[in-house]
Amino acid sequence: MSQNNRDGKSARERLRAEREREKIKAKRKRTALVAGGIVAVLAAAAGIGIAVSGSGGSGAGGAAGAPSGALGKSDLAVPVGRSGAPSTLTVYEDFRCPACDVFEKTFRDTVHGLQDGGQLQSQYHLVTLIDSNLRGSGSLRAGNAAACAQDQGKFRAYHDVLYDNQPDERDDRFADNNYLLQLADKVPGLRTAAFTSCVRDGRYDGWIKKSNSDFNNSGYNSTPTVLLNGKSIYGPNTPLTPDGLKKMVADANRGKAPAPASGSPASSAPASRASSGSSAPAPGGPGRSVSATVTHGSGTPGGGRPRP
Repeated sequence: MSQNNRDGKSARERLRAEREREKIKAKRKRTALVAGGIVAVLAAAAGIGIAVSGSGGSGAGGAAGAPSGALGKSDLAVPVGRSGAPSTLTVYEDFRCPACDVFEKTFRDTVHGLQDGGQLQSQYHLVTLIDSNLRGSGSLRAGNAAACAQDQGKFRAYHDVLYDNQPDERDDRFADNNYLLQLADKVPGLRTAAFTSCVRDGRYDGWIKKSNSDFNNSGYNSTPTVLLNGKSIYGPNTPLTPDGLKKMVADANRGKAPAPASGSPASSAPASRASSGSSAPAPGGPGRSVSATVTHGSGTPGGGRPRP
């Protein structure tokens, strides 16, 4: 091939690449404009929900805008397991995310056992990545309902029910509060008047949005993001099995006593604020993680994928 032909081909390739970049930029701009309108509407709704919560007297949970027992930076994590457990599992999750569902279903029994044995406390950060990627409000609505369950000391049980009944990520069924309340019937004692009011009022919408904003600014870019004692342990480049997680926790806890039992290990004692203890590492720190998108939902849009 002559030099002129090579130069001509290179020029055409550069032009084609530039056109593709412009298309992507235009698409992102359109997406940002639409998302901005959605956020504005949801923010207004959150303002109403917070105002109702603020006038709710003794029914309001924890610090202003946060469910009972929330801990960590700005009270954005829901703890499950005994306070003082020697290891901390930090999980950023979205109830609409199919990759989160795979992690939950694969590791649930292992994580529950480690929690109940005082070896591990999980700290859940609820985000709305799928709402942003595919539109809708199911991530927000389910997150709010889970926070309401935390006020009742039943976060873990309801958390499991949500994943057991997760719709296809393109189906925004979790946006229906009536459906979320029906699912609450699967958790004995959860569907009280206080829980129903909390779900319908969107009491923790503002808290969920704050958690999602923290996630957006954290340096993490996909769900689930899973950290053990601040170190990323789960993703396509870090394959993990339940036995592997047990070994990691055992190695980390060597020489350390498990946390003693105090009440139910499956809840975070919602009547009082838990110690902040361990929390997610500083943004961009060594715990920066990637999503395990390769294990589930291959080819489906939005499932555990990075933000656009």
